[in-house]
Amino acid sequence: MKQLALAAAIATAAFAAQAQGGNHTTPLCDVCAQVQSVHKETRKGQGGAAGIVGGAVVGGLIGNQFGHGNGKALATVGGAAAGGYAGNEVQKHVTSKDVWVTSVHMKDGSTRKFEQATAPAWKTGTVVKVHGQKISL
Repeated sequence: MKQLALAAAIATAAFAAQAQGGNHTTPLCDVCAQVQSVHKETRKGQGGAAGIVGGAVVGGLIGNQFGHGNGKALATVGGAAAGGYAGNEVQKHVTSKDVWVTSVHMKDGSTRKFEQATAPAWKTGTVVKVHGQKISL
């Protein structure tokens, strides 16, 4: 009977400690961290000469359809400038990419974020190892 009561008391204490203990159920190793969140974000791609030049040509051709004399020249230049900007933004959108961002809680109490191109194998609460700018299971 005493053993049963002792086992019940230990189980109750362990349950209470786990409920109050926060995120860490076991101490973290020196290179370990606990995942706080994982989510996908979209990063804008790179603009470049192709988008700028292509947009400028199209914008210049459209601008050339308006005005007379100096006004036509001004409309052409304005159209080319606006088209170059728009073409660059379109190229950034076309080359955008999705990245997975993992936020981890380090043993020293700090928080770090890591990005990768593919969905990670871990989820919130998983303990991972930190190797410089990368993490692994």
